[in-house]
Amino acid sequence: MRIRTRKTAVLAVASLSSFLTPFMGSAVNIALPDIGRAFSLDAVTLNWISTSYLIASAVFLLPIGRAADIYGKKRFYIGGLALFTVSSVLAGLSWSPGLLIAARVLQGLGSSMIFGTGVAILTAVYPPEERGSALGINIAATYLGLSIGPFAGGVITGALGWEGVFLATVPLSLAALALALEGIEDDGKGREGEALDVKGSLIYSVSLIAAMYGFSKVTQPLGVGLTVLGLLGLALFVTVEKKARSPVLDIGLMTCNRQFAFSNAAAFIHYSATFALSFLMSLYLQYVRGMSPEGAGLVLVSQPLVMMAFSPLAGRLSDRADPGILATLGMAITCLGLFPLAFLHQDAPLWQILAPLLVIGLGFAFFSSPNTNAIMSSVDRGKQGLASGMISTMRLTGQAASMGIVLLLFSCFMGGSRIVPAVFPEFMASMRAGFVIFTILCALGAAASMARGNREQETQRR
Repeated sequence: MRIRTRKTAVLAVASLSSFLTPFMGSAVNIALPDIGRAFSLDAVTLNWISTSYLIASAVFLLPIGRAADIYGKKRFYIGGLALFTVSSVLAGLSWSPGLLIAARVLQGLGSSMIFGTGVAILTAVYPPEERGSALGINIAATYLGLSIGPFAGGVITGALGWEGVFLATVPLSLAALALALEGIEDDGKGREGEALDVKGSLIYSVSLIAAMYGFSKVTQPLGVGLTVLGLLGLALFVTVEKKARSPVLDIGLMTCNRQFAFSNAAAFIHYSATFALSFLMSLYLQYVRGMSPEGAGLVLVSQPLVMMAFSPLAGRLSDRADPGILATLGMAITCLGLFPLAFLHQDAPLWQILAPLLVIGLGFAFFSSPNTNAIMSSVDRGKQGLASGMISTMRLTGQAASMGIVLLLFSCFMGGSRIVPAVFPEFMASMRAGFVIFTILCALGAAASMARGNREQETQRR
């Protein structure tokens, strides 16, 4: 009874915190036009309200996941919830775009502490035969946040302004913090005698920042240079980690564990192909179609509602069938949903918007839970913090890459223009080009997902 009570408590805490950050992200996307009007921001600068959070989250995830394995997961998880709460208050009180972006960076750091440990904490208390179901419920909570976020963000923005979107999460953050303090057992130090590889962590963080920031400005010489330097730095990181006694990333997991490597590659590609969808559609619906924040939120809520409905089923199926096969199926369905969006025009009928969103939601549900199960089941318990951090790193670097593609397209098609009626044709051209690129990426991701092999073969190989 005590074990089952502990499982329930951990699942409740993990699910609430998993709800928080996607709720914030999807609600902020709806509030972006209001933020743009409040600070007179052009399309590229407006993009940084989202991208700064993603870069900060991605940069810290791997080092934090590894540190949590060594020094204990609970302290990082609770610290992340506390930082997320404080930064949400700072974002809601921001009086300049610079301060708002700085607060979003802090939110990203807090999120990396939550996501770098949350799945590992949950996985540790559930045996393999129950893990898929628990992960499915946890991911359903993520999609619940995505589902409620657009509509709630629209209502809050309409009633209280964009500031209210950030402040509304504070009570929920405090509740999650209180539950975590009571519900999660102190795991102490997970790996006695090991120390965090500070050198590798610094090389990784600096290189990732350079690569991601450079990619966002790749149309300029400085952007090209930073991107190249960042990629060279990541290559140096791999070399350093091969020789480190206690590496941030066990390179052997990527070179010898086919299931782990290709599942993570599939996650990166899938998020690269899908994350900018809500950002682009929010701008399209509110600027081009003239919808209110509430109306846009009602349209966009359709996708995560389908995700939420089918994620628990996909999680349960991944306990019985090979999760890699399910994840590949999910990515193929997502690809079918993305393709029609490349043909949207300014006066497209509503069904032409809703039908692809529903298909993408179904594909996402059948990809995410099984793919997470495949990754977490491919490593032993002592590396689950690292695996949890790796999952979130792939998700967030994929999301940042998705926004980077949009930044690049905006720069090419619109320059530094604000989104006004005179540039609607250029905005539509950039959006359609984006969906063509995302469809191609998703097809490549399905191929990477198929390449992982099946679970039984990987178990025998290891």
